[in-house]
This record gives sequence, structure tokens and C-alpha cells, in this order.
Amino acid sequence: MKPRRLAAAGIIGLLGLLGCNSPLIRSQSPEAPDLKDHVARDDATSYIGGVAVPAGMNYLRIQGVALVNCLDGTGSDPEPSGLRDAMIGEMQSHDVRKPSTLLAETSNALVVARAYLPPGCQKGDRVDVEVVSPPGSKTTSLRGGHLMLCRLRETAVLNDVVRTGHIMGIAQGSVYVDALYEGTDDKVLETRGRVLGGGQCQFSRPMGLSIPRDSNVRQSALIGKAINTRFSVSGQTGKTGVATPKRDNYIEVQLHPRYKHNLARYMRVLRGIVYRETPGERVVRIESLEHRLLEPAAAARAALELEAIGEDAVHVLVKGLESTDPEVRFYSAESLAYLDREEAAATLGWAAASVPAFRWHALTALAAMDHVVAYEELTKLLHVPSVQTRYGAFRALRNRNAADPLVAGESLGGQFSYHIIGSAGPNLIHFSRSRRPEIVLFGQRQKMNPPAFLYAGKYILVKGLDDGRLRVTRFAAGAGSDRQEVCEADVDQMIRAIVKLDGGYGEVMQALLEARQGGYLESKIAVDAVARPGRSFRRAGDDDSIEENQPGFRVSNPIPELFSNRLDAGEEKRRRGPDEITADPDEENGGGEGSFMGRMVDWFSR
Repeated sequence: MKPRRLAAAGIIGLLGLLGCNSPLIRSQSPEAPDLKDHVARDDATSYIGGVAVPAGMNYLRIQGVALVNCLDGTGSDPEPSGLRDAMIGEMQSHDVRKPSTLLAETSNALVVARAYLPPGCQKGDRVDVEVVSPPGSKTTSLRGGHLMLCRLRETAVLNDVVRTGHIMGIAQGSVYVDALYEGTDDKVLETRGRVLGGGQCQFSRPMGLSIPRDSNVRQSALIGKAINTRFSVSGQTGKTGVATPKRDNYIEVQLHPRYKHNLARYMRVLRGIVYRETPGERVVRIESLEHRLLEPAAAARAALELEAIGEDAVHVLVKGLESTDPEVRFYSAESLAYLDREEAAATLGWAAASVPAFRWHALTALAAMDHVVAYEELTKLLHVPSVQTRYGAFRALRNRNAADPLVAGESLGGQFSYHIIGSAGPNLIHFSRSRRPEIVLFGQRQKMNPPAFLYAGKYILVKGLDDGRLRVTRFAAGAGSDRQEVCEADVDQMIRAIVKLDGGYGEVMQALLEARQGGYLESKIAVDAVARPGRSFRRAGDDDSIEENQPGFRVSNPIPELFSNRLDAGEEKRRRGPDEITADPDEENGGGEGSFMGRMVDWFSR
């Protein structure tokens, strides 16, 4: 077999294991299940959703072969394979001398890097990157490693031949192994990790609406005009509409800033716009929607259609806030928030604090508002007992205004973002597992008991002194002298001492997890306390409890992008099992859970 075919065969094997089977070019994605039939259809009403479906709303998987260096002897020389050949080819394209010698060093490890480009992403946007040691690798750990600059492409297997597209992303940065977050030394989790925010999109992804049947220029123009009447954005030349009909069957749509963290909702609102309607017909429709809004089972859909109408429907949504039913109040407030009405803030604050099923949607809606009352509601939520609500409010505030002194924080040693929040709730330390390395302390002056010893990575030791303080020591390699810092038995001071001794995000996390496990720290520790699927709200009359993973009413809209994590979504699927997994719109053409490719993905991830 020729070398090129050998390389292709090796890559085909890995791609099968990773489930890489999406088409190389997907100008129009199939509509995700949770976007279908959301807007009520009426034969006499010309809803955009009745003729058009979202395009470009899939997550685009990109990947490439890469090298992790700076390992402490835990890497390995990869066996001959297509992946090795591909890695050597990549290294030669960067003028790396003696690539085989470099690969043989145990400070290096060959990995596969993968990322997902979200719909509507723009050139330069950052995404998380997953790195995995391939099957059969003798690498024992990626802990402490650094992903060297690599190029990520969309790759597909078509007719048993590997096809690669253009470079769509690049990636590099520190690798944090899954074992670190789990607080374990599991061998599999040691060879799998992430580079938080380490990927960078190299192109802008367009999105829009596709008209699959009976399209014509007049209809496309009417739809574009209706959208632009409802939505416009400010630019250098003044206000312009967000919709641009490109063809008779495709309208490109620009993202409106108010929906930048809730793209799925934006598409639903666009599809709820009516593109052919007289003023009299609109008045009648608004009256009908008012009756539907006050019915809990129809409230979500009615609120969305009222939101699509805009200012003319505000008075109806305000009436919804006066309802005694929590669903009606919540959906009314959510729509009012995206219309930037201050009346929404109090109800959304209540929903985020009191109803877990509504939490993420309420926080995202508050983050979308410009009014100071929304800021005040988010600030209040920093003090509630719920870990998820407090961290959710912090993230919402940062995305609302990253320069706000309350949440701006600092870059500690250039290693991670560090924030101390004066919270009245129980002391909490939060570590991120997505977007960026980040530590948030909720509660100032968090004390700890001096430990017998704690490890912060392989070379830093924290030990309690007789006077109640802490001594943090970095042991030097070889004949060098050890370095020490002495500080109070205080979480903030210990973190800063570890960073002064060249420790980073992983070292700080390990020390605090060990302190918690050893009983030296009373503060709670949470990792990525964000949205998880399966949370439901039970209507009055069904049960008076609010629980996760129980049947009942589920929030109509999908989790907003502000709190979703594509890499965690895949992990959640694996944990829940195939019986609970719904079809993913990207996993088509043989990549579903029941297909051969899908089964190989499941096997590889165990």
C-alpha cells in the first residue's frame, strides 16, 4: 500500500473513532428538532416560519492532529500510523527540523485537537478545544502540557476517502486534563483534557433563512422587508436592517446585539414575524395572542409571537406580568426583556432565584437588558445561597459589561482570570471548565485551617506552620535552591503565593481541592456550575415540587449560548446513555448514535 494510502487509512480509523463524518461544506443546515414547529401556524397568517427554516445553525466540528509539549516525561513516541505521518507533514509545513526526533521525546505527545464553531461566530472569536490521546498511545498523562500551535479543519470521510477542507481555526494553550477537574488520577482522564478558550475562529459563519419550497423573488423581498421593519442595527452609515435577501430562496441575517447570547431564540423570533398582514389584521391577532398568553400551556408560544411584533405588543406582555401563574409571568417578562422594558427585571430576578427551570433563561434575559434595574437584579443574585444562581449572575454581569469593577477582576500571573466578589451567601470558590481559566471567590477573607501538607502540582508544597500561617515551597529541579513564600492561612493569600512561585490554574485548583477533601477548608468548591439538561418545572396541579430530571413541563426554549457548552453537551450524552439521547443535527450521514461511526465514538470515549 502506498504511503499516502497508509496515511489516509490511519486518519480514517481515527476519524471513525471521533465520529467525524459531517459534510465538508454545509451552506444550509437542517433545522434542529427544538426549533421545529415552535411558532403556531395558521393557514390565514403568513408567518415567516411557515415558509422558511434556519440555515447555518449547526455547530461546525473542526479538528486536527497536534503536539502537546512541556510534559514531565509522560509523553511518548507515537507508533507508525497515519496520524504520525500527518503530524510529521504538519511539522514539515512549519519548517520544523528533524520532526521524528522531536516526536520521540517523552516531553511531547501526539494528540488530536477538536473544537466546535458555533453558529454565527465571527473571525477571531474564541472557543474551547478538546485534546485527546489517540487509541494505542503510550502517553500516560497530558497534565501540565501545552498545546503547540495547530491548524483545525473540517474533515469528512466520503466514500472511504478522507477529505479535508480549508483551515477554519487555530489552537494553542495550556492543557487542563479532565482528571484535574474530577480530582482523580484516573488513567483515561489523564490523557484527555481541554484548552479553555484556546481555539480561534479563522472565518465568519453566515446564518440566515432558507425557503426550501415554492420560493420566488417577491416573497424573499417581502420577508426581508418584514424582518428589517422589526430589527435594525447601527453602523457607520446609520441604522440598517439585519436581513439581506441573497437569492429567491435564501435571506442572510445579521445577528441583533440583544440576542448575541441567545441565538436560537433570535431565530424563533424571526420565524414568528408575519410578512404579509394589514394593520387591521394585526390588531385582531394581538387580541387573540392576549388570550393565548394567559393560558399557561400556550404562554411560551404566544409571548414569542408578541415579541416578534415588537413595541405594538408591549402592553399585552405587561398584562402577562400581572398573572398569578408563574409560567405566564415568566414568559411575559422574558419577551419584555428582549424588548428592553424595565418592567421585566423584577420577575426575571424572582425566576432566577426561585425556579431552577427558568434560571438560565432569566439570567440571559437580564444580561440582554440595558436598564439599570436589570443590573440591580443581577447584583442581588450574587448573594443568594444557590451556587448555580450566584455564578450564573456573575457570568451574566461580566457579559453585560466586562469592565464593571464589581466583576472585572484581574489577570493573576498571566495564568488565569481572578475575581473576588463580596457575597453575603456562603463562601464559595468557583473554577471554570469552559471559555477561559477563571477562579471566582464569592466571599472575602475566606479562611482555612493550616494543613499538614498540600500539593499544588508536582513541585509546589503548602504546609501549615506552628504560628498558624502557611509556608508555600517550590522545590527546585537539580542543584537549584528552593523558593518559599509565607502567608496567612487565607485562600486569597495562598493563591497569590502559589502564583508567585510560578504555579498556575491547575496548581491552584489541585491545592484547594486537596484542602477541601482534607477538611482544611470549609468553603464550598464548584466547577462550571452552569446549565445541565433535564431540569423541569411542574405546573400547579401536577405536583408542587421543582426537581431535576423528572417528567413534567420543560422550558420551551433551549439553553442560551451564554450558559451552554458544546464539549460538555457531548460528555453529558455519554453519561446519560443512548436511550436518552436525541438526534443531533450535526451527526448525520451515518454519524448517529445507532450507526457504526456513532458506536465507535461511544467506545472511544469510555
